[in-house]
Amino acid sequence: MKRIFATLLFVFAACAAGAREVYPLNEGWRFFFKSENTSDNARHVTLPHTWNTDPRSAGGWLETTGNYQNDIYIPGEWASRRLFVKFYGAQSVADLFVNGRHAGTHRGGAAAFAFEITDYVRFGEDNALLVVVSNGVRDDVLPTSTDMNLYGGIYRDVELVVTGRTAVSPLYLGSDGVLVHPQAVDSLSVSGEAEIHLVSKEGNACMVTLDITAPDGRPVFSKRQRARLDGKPVVVPFAFGEPELWSPESPSLYTVTASIGEDSITDRVSVRTGFRSIVATPSGGLRINGRRIPVRGVTLYHDNASSGGALTPEDGEADLAVLRDLGANALRSAVMPHSQRFYDRCDERGILVWVDTPLQSAPFLGDIAYYATPQFEENGLEQLREIVAQNINHPSVAMWGIFSCLRPRGDDVVPYLRRLVGTARAMDPSRPTVACSDQNGNINFVSDLIVWRQNVGWRKGSTDDVAVWRDQMRKNWSHLRSGVAYGGSGFIGHKSYTAQAEPRSNWMPEEKQTRFHEEYARNLQGDSLFWGVWIDNLFDYGSARRPYGVNGSGLVTLDRRDRKDAYYLYRALWNAESPTLYIADKHRRLRDVPRQAFRIYSSAGVPVLTVGADTVAVTEYAACQYRSDSVDVSGLVEVKAVAGPLRDSVSILVGNVLKPKRLQVPLRKAGPRTTN
Repeated sequence: MKRIFATLLFVFAACAAGAREVYPLNEGWRFFFKSENTSDNARHVTLPHTWNTDPRSAGGWLETTGNYQNDIYIPGEWASRRLFVKFYGAQSVADLFVNGRHAGTHRGGAAAFAFEITDYVRFGEDNALLVVVSNGVRDDVLPTSTDMNLYGGIYRDVELVVTGRTAVSPLYLGSDGVLVHPQAVDSLSVSGEAEIHLVSKEGNACMVTLDITAPDGRPVFSKRQRARLDGKPVVVPFAFGEPELWSPESPSLYTVTASIGEDSITDRVSVRTGFRSIVATPSGGLRINGRRIPVRGVTLYHDNASSGGALTPEDGEADLAVLRDLGANALRSAVMPHSQRFYDRCDERGILVWVDTPLQSAPFLGDIAYYATPQFEENGLEQLREIVAQNINHPSVAMWGIFSCLRPRGDDVVPYLRRLVGTARAMDPSRPTVACSDQNGNINFVSDLIVWRQNVGWRKGSTDDVAVWRDQMRKNWSHLRSGVAYGGSGFIGHKSYTAQAEPRSNWMPEEKQTRFHEEYARNLQGDSLFWGVWIDNLFDYGSARRPYGVNGSGLVTLDRRDRKDAYYLYRALWNAESPTLYIADKHRRLRDVPRQAFRIYSSAGVPVLTVGADTVAVTEYAACQYRSDSVDVSGLVEVKAVAGPLRDSVSILVGNVLKPKRLQVPLRKAGPRTTN
């Protein structure tokens, strides 16, 4: 296999001498844990790869260090060229060794990174690569607090990049080296700058050409200029008229190409981007190209039951199909970015994206999210720089997330948050910054946008309290650019008649999640006070720190097989293209009392409900929510709903469901308790 790979490299090199070539390095790896001491029994793996393969393996989670070895033949003909290895994701700290020599370290599992290996390889010979990866928690690498599984391993693709002596840099913050900065965008014209990063080992100047082509392939701009090779980025201003603006309804994409060479091209990099304006105001909401976009968003994590954390392009495509079926038009990449391929598809499909920086607090009291040390703060700033540089060309990315649900205690985090916001604004003034907060205090006034994480009525109080909070917000804080986020856990297998002796954190019935979302949707959907509504989350996700190894707050299960009741509620509210009719509580087919009432979600008009042979009256409770009168039923009964051409039905069994006896929980008494 190695010699076949070497032959292919030689053929490609002979055909394209002097031009940039990119070769996948996903095959031929041998993996073993550092604790094994030797690679004698290394497993042969193909990237992407993680060593935690089951998201639900609570209690068997590995936070450790793994070694990846590979051998590649480097042709002698490449001796005059430059070689880089680019990793699109390794979780969370990675060190690269080439022929035993250390080539670089990257700290952070959220973004891509690259190392130059030109000075470490032996041309015309085999070369040994060793990548040491650790997913252990560290105080100087973000995130230091999360309930999302950090699966470990090289969980995204790896490439070998071969360039000339002077090239568009593969090293600048893991980006493509070409960053497009729109400065003025309207329906008549677009102007801005292209920031091009170069690397060179010869000469002090080169010729750089910038070309921009329209979505249909027409050239709309071209400029050549001589650039000094002094380590600073080359800035090329551009402008053109009659642009096709990117929007969720019309996701038009341009191609921007930076080329190096006087008489012939020695290096070329092309990126896709779109041109649009983004403005958010307290009264006008979020506006794309001057038009208000009511944001209907869902939070999306980074795993599923079959792939763990090593998601494939097919996994991403399937998740986006579910998002579209729901009727959402925006997603939040929780904790860290998704892959570049995934955002390419968001660009193409017109889906708005909020990308988080990995600064957050998980809901565990023992966690510390912020360490007031230079190492921690610099790592957070560096990860933010990488996130901005790597995703700035994606028009779908609409905002930079600064933090999520921080608990301000101990050291004052606000000065550091201001540094993060200042860094994001300096690198990209065209997008707003955003934060998600469930706390009071000054942290809520640092970012441009604020999203309030509201779960009143979940652990205590009533869901109607969210209406009181909303009215207070409108009265006292309407000058803020506010969005709202909410969600709660619900497991389909947890029934409402389960015994109560267990800790309640282990008992999370879907029915409670459903009622929570019904009331929040009734009180918050369509309220002009908020520029966006964000549902936490689209899917359940793996969390080894939680009961059952899963955070169950998704609208869809971790394995993507079952859509919970709340999914159909939002589908009825949000999907204007495909109508919805759904009988809620469908998964609760065993009922223990004869008196029953039914709830239906319909966007196809008022449903007609029959229970057995009887037609039961229904009334509208809220938008797309209908509730029936109570009826007495017993035995096996079929419940049917009809609205226009849509039909839905469920069979329920009413009577003795052999439910366990509700045990009396003993009262806790003061004083010490003996333990075994």
